[in-house]
Amino acid sequence: MNYGAIKKFDVADGEGVRVSLFVSGCRNACKGCFQPETWNFHFGEPFTSDTENEILTALAPEYIAGFSLLGGEPFEEENQEVLAPFLEKIKETYPQKNIWCWTGYIYDKDLQAGQRKHTEYTDRMLACIDVLVDGPFIEEQRNLMLEFRGSENQRILRLH
Repeated sequence: MNYGAIKKFDVADGEGVRVSLFVSGCRNACKGCFQPETWNFHFGEPFTSDTENEILTALAPEYIAGFSLLGGEPFEEENQEVLAPFLEKIKETYPQKNIWCWTGYIYDKDLQAGQRKHTEYTDRMLACIDVLVDGPFIEEQRNLMLEFRGSENQRILRLH
């Protein structure tokens, strides 16, 4: 898996001060996407154990509320295999911190057992995610007044 960016002091992607990871690879290709370069699975840098350690260290300060996972698309099959054990490591290391995740897929139509994006790793990821922002960005429903979302169709789901 590759990633495009790590933000170590992010106040835009979730509640409080956060550490954010923007993974590469997305098949949704939403019209009007704010970072289409992340659609390419080879964009950015390889996600390595050093990357994991960098993020875990950045999460340590008490003022960091949690971790945010964005894309690209975290729920692409290739990304789930890497992200499931990493999210579990974050939860194990920092059980008091929350995890937010953005996906262009729809929780109850794409990510549940038997649905098109469900893999052997999906349930493990969902078990770690406290807040899921789901749904594709729809340019015609764009609304800059929405908190943590870009278009009216997207939902903020509190999973835990």
